[in-house]
Amino acid sequence: MPLHITEFPVPTPESGPYGITLGPDGALWFTMVHSGRVGRITTDGEVTEYPLDTPGTGPTVITPGPDGALWFTEFRGHRVGRVTTDGEVTSHALPTPDAGPFGIVTGADGALWCTEANAGRIARIAPDGRTTEHPLPLPDAFPSAITTGPDDRLWFTMNRANAIGAVTYDGEVTVHPLPTPDAAPVGITAGGDGALWFVEIGAGQIGRITPAGAVTEYPLPDRTARPHAITLGPDGACWFTEWAANRVGRITPAGEITTFPLPTPGSEPHGIALGPDGTLWTALETGTIARLAG
Repeated sequence: MPLHITEFPVPTPESGPYGITLGPDGALWFTMVHSGRVGRITTDGEVTEYPLDTPGTGPTVITPGPDGALWFTEFRGHRVGRVTTDGEVTSHALPTPDAGPFGIVTGADGALWCTEANAGRIARIAPDGRTTEHPLPLPDAFPSAITTGPDDRLWFTMNRANAIGAVTYDGEVTVHPLPTPDAAPVGITAGGDGALWFVEIGAGQIGRITPAGAVTEYPLPDRTARPHAITLGPDGACWFTEWAANRVGRITPAGEITTFPLPTPGSEPHGIALGPDGTLWTALETGTIARLAG
């Protein structure tokens, strides 16, 4: 299948577009990890930037919240931030010092759930900022991305522990080790087939795990591609970024993989999300947002 790719530069290319998500206002919202800003881009490519109140906090992953705002992690600032669709920015410090929040998602309970990579915890943040932290049973797990599952649990990757975890809304954690050593999972998403799909940045593979914990792994054509983020596409397949290979990829529920090169060399694709127009959008760290149309 042909893929038509359009890149839209951001005003400050060195800002480092990183995470991206669809906002409640019909625009795409993204983080800029290097400049300490969040951005908004319309489907026509119009970009607006909003600076954070503290520079250098490293805004990372962003998600729509339960309150009509966007919520994002500040990995270096050890905070969770909030931006309204009008651009008003606030933030909440996490209870554990140097927690290193990374992944974030809205749970079915109306709260935000984030991973604390440095602290080895999963945190629940109520819209008013009240936070509860749930420690993981493995040391130095480095929990990374997190998503809602099909089974009333939240699922997350444990990059250094080489495992996939699931946590109930009461904080009970289950751990599923991966078959491949040093696979280093990062991105994870709920697929359209009732399973969770994730990327193995260390092994160059895409993984699938059922709610019962059965794992299947699919090697990429290029095992050095460093897959980073993954999301469910409009076609029932999962789409992912290949950070080191300057490509995006597609994997069907049957495990068939296709990859597509990006037009700008060395663009470092990170986050990927489905837009309001039925196309995929990805944040390129070298300074653009790309629209991927089939």
